[in-house]
Amino acid sequence: MSLLDIIKGRRSIREFKKKEIPEDVIEKLIDAIIWAPSAGNLQSRFFYFVFNPEIKKKLVRAAFDQEFIAFAPLSIIGCCDYRISQRYGNRGKELYTIQDVAVSIQNLMLTAYEQGLGSVWVGAFREEDVREILNMPPHLRPVAIVPIGYPDEEPLPPERVSRDKAIKIV
Repeated sequence: MSLLDIIKGRRSIREFKKKEIPEDVIEKLIDAIIWAPSAGNLQSRFFYFVFNPEIKKKLVRAAFDQEFIAFAPLSIIGCCDYRISQRYGNRGKELYTIQDVAVSIQNLMLTAYEQGLGSVWVGAFREEDVREILNMPPHLRPVAIVPIGYPDEEPLPPERVSRDKAIKIV
């Protein structure tokens, strides 16, 4: 598959098979995160890989009962690392850290799809609950939960906005 085929083929998956993810695939997911670009190459992101079923059940409650988080063999929590603000100030803290997490998650999701896995970006959750569940240090802020596993559904592609509504050539 070409990269554009991967981009166009990836879907948000909320139903997963009960099948573990092999260690070599986990390593590829980690590499996808690590090799993402970042502001000033400060890599102001941190990720929790949650396999523990009890922790995932707690994450479900923190995420307004989105049960599929617990059914995925792996749920990854992407966090901003606010220590970047020492270099870039408030803009680094409020924007660059989120961008660093976002681009890492994009890499993660595309690599997951390439490996035959499905994923979905979950942004609806109570941050303080997730912080407490994972016992996060104060410099980390959870901004996304990404359940990952082998898909047990095949959603149709969603409609996309037209090019003329999304792009202006200057």
